Amino acid sequence: MSTDESTEATAAAGTAVAEEPMVRVEDLHRTYGSGAGAVHALRGVSFEVPRGELVALKGRSGSGKTTLLNLVGGLDTPDGGRIRLDGTDLSGLGENELLELRRDRIGFVFQSFGLIPILTAAENVGVPLRLRGAPVRERDERVELLLSLVGLADHAAQRPTELSGGQQQRVAIARALANRPALLIADEPTGQLDAETGLSVMELLRAVVRAEGVTALVATHDAQLLGLADRVLELHDGGIAETAAAGAARD
Repeated sequence: MSTDESTEATAAAGTAVAEEPMVRVEDLHRTYGSGAGAVHALRGVSFEVPRGELVALKGRSGSGKTTLLNLVGGLDTPDGGRIRLDGTDLSGLGENELLELRRDRIGFVFQSFGLIPILTAAENVGVPLRLRGAPVRERDERVELLLSLVGLADHAAQRPTELSGGQQQRVAIARALANRPALLIADEPTGQLDAETGLSVMELLRAVVRAEGVTALVATHDAQLLGLADRVLELHDGGIAETAAAGAARD
């Protein structure tokens, strides 16, 4: 192969890697129970989440949203199908490798804020960095940056009980970003908040995707919040369909 041909081949390979979606799900199945009482949560679900997008997942209660997020996040194992995250096939990973994946490449935000009550906002955000053994200076700088990003720089020393629900969820988002994850998974992150506060949190997630260069997969049922996503995927009867692109994709 000539030098020019080699260069072209290398460039083509690089392009292929760059175009790999952050999440690729193929023919995913998950069933709970067996026999007549079996619940088929997912029936052959397939979709992709491009890098740098905020993709919303909607569906009625019990439609399988949480099941799907748990599978993509490596918290559960499918009965069939394939999940690739940032180019890695999850089915080929052992438990220790999955733990590292969740620690280093995925950030989780849940409906319940999950903050440690005795720790300050800054200390809560710094927990993932401590677990990774990050140097103190690096940890402090990252925590300061993230609290500023979520608008809580002046609340670093306050504990969860001294913060509003919206502020606590902002701390949870900052904590999820501590280790610079490639993917942010949020399961009904505004479920415990009033409409106005929920919208501000969703707008924050939108801003975070842009500021941190992270990809986000967010489960929500709020129509107002769905309008901020780049794309919307709908779960129904264990299957999935894509709706029209939302407003944020065209601003």
